[in-house]
Amino acid sequence: MSKKLIEIASEIIQTQVALSPMSAQEIVSSLRQVFSTLQELQKAEAVQAEIPDAQDNGPSEGKAVEQLSPKDSVQENKVICLECGAEMRQLTIKHLSSHNMNLKEYKKKYGFTIKTPLSAKSLTKARSKAAKKRGLPENLKKAIEARRQKKASAPAHPAPEQNTVEKPARTRLRKKREG
Repeated sequence: MSKKLIEIASEIIQTQVALSPMSAQEIVSSLRQVFSTLQELQKAEAVQAEIPDAQDNGPSEGKAVEQLSPKDSVQENKVICLECGAEMRQLTIKHLSSHNMNLKEYKKKYGFTIKTPLSAKSLTKARSKAAKKRGLPENLKKAIEARRQKKASAPAHPAPEQNTVEKPARTRLRKKREG
């Protein structure tokens, strides 16, 4: 590294202090925490450089996607596509079509239930809240009840219609042929 760890840590803390006021004690504890984190990262980087990874043939992004479970792919503020690792607020049909999949195939492949929304949890909650504000649950109950009443008032199985097609009247020509 061209800069020393303490210099990097102090720059990070200076930026933090510029964004939000901090007491002297908070600055010292933050500096220690950032410095120790940077040391750990440096050690991990050194260990990783010493051990060559023989299995590193594919893209690292694909490996991260493989390690991510379907349950963990739907997060609070994002959802991660398990095919490519793209992060977005909602997995759209357009995005899935880039993988030659539709919504049903994607859910089946990764074990999602058909009712599981492929959108961030915060987005799902916001939509639910907006629907409740508009009165959707009450209106839905009313519509279902109206449909039940309509079915109950209509006959269960309509009687099959009798063949009411009458034979054509006998004309002179038919009388001659039959006679």
